[in-house]
Amino acid sequence: MSGSRRTFRHADGERIPGTWRHVFIRNGGDYFLTDLLIYADGLVDCWGLVTVEELAEKLRSGWVATTLEDGARASAHHVAAWKFAEVQSWTTPEELLGEVRDEIDRLNGRPDSTGRCLAAVTVFRAEPSEEQRAALREAYLAIPEHLRRYALGDMDSKDWPLKVLAAGPGARLLGGGPVVTDEMYRHALEYFAERDQAHARAAARRPLDGADVAHAPAIELGQVVYPGGWPADPGVMVLRNEYPAPIEIDGVAYPTVSHAYWALSTTDDQYQAAIRAANTAYDAQQAAKDAPLRPGWEQARAAVMARLLRAKFTQHSNLAKVLVETGDATILYTDMHSRYWSQHDRTGRNWTGRLLELVRAEIAAAQHGLTR
Repeated sequence: MSGSRRTFRHADGERIPGTWRHVFIRNGGDYFLTDLLIYADGLVDCWGLVTVEELAEKLRSGWVATTLEDGARASAHHVAAWKFAEVQSWTTPEELLGEVRDEIDRLNGRPDSTGRCLAAVTVFRAEPSEEQRAALREAYLAIPEHLRRYALGDMDSKDWPLKVLAAGPGARLLGGGPVVTDEMYRHALEYFAERDQAHARAAARRPLDGADVAHAPAIELGQVVYPGGWPADPGVMVLRNEYPAPIEIDGVAYPTVSHAYWALSTTDDQYQAAIRAANTAYDAQQAAKDAPLRPGWEQARAAVMARLLRAKFTQHSNLAKVLVETGDATILYTDMHSRYWSQHDRTGRNWTGRLLELVRAEIAAAQHGLTR
């Protein structure tokens, strides 16, 4: 199981999400520790992109190895080389292939083999027929064998209640074991009833300090040029740094946040004056191109921007209202010239958007009397 490991590749201009796990490749008699990269489109990269069916053949041939021999040589590129001793292997080719198929399902937002089995439990409990029991049994056996004990996420009971339901009274427990008695079966049914109640309580439980994810859809503040001037109602675009909202910092007035930012980035008086006098935010940035940066600017710039945004929204209550009305939406800021301040082409640190969310929270806190 790869857990939370995430990767991606680009294909035809699209970003294909993926995940990965370690495997051994057997090549020329030696073993090589490498990564098996699994992608949402069903391709698998293990020294070359292959389909799941082609991976199955590599597993059958032993080229992707799940059985390791004592005394065999192995290496990890640029890390180490060694020989195996007292080898223990944890998966079979079929189990590894099952993991890969599960990962592809999860990457596509589909139920994996465990999810399908739990769905079969729900159907069987609602309609406890032998036909549905057979479907449950098939779904249980479709889970890679080494993962079945984790299907319920219960390290005490493991998969025992699943096996009891799938077998039924009078039948032998799946995987070997005792014959299922009526009492065992009753306990299994009670287990799932209590499990449903626990899940319902968990779902109804309110997070201690609010939601973990945003309720409002994300907002993108794209970089837009208005040749004829800003429209009468620019909407959320008033949140952009180049919007003409004069601010005062330490007794000095600046036409926009952008003007203030670039002026404060240097200590040179002539450059500062030229930046303040620039007709537009773009002109202010151009005026700052050759200015010597203030010492420590790279480390301090986020704090400076936070101060400027606080000034903008405390000095313009109408703009603060627009910001607060974005709710808890993620704010994505586009700046073609900076991946530090923005998110552009799926990359960038988006510090402007993050600071806007911070200032929004500070304004909301003040409005509700949560600050001194």
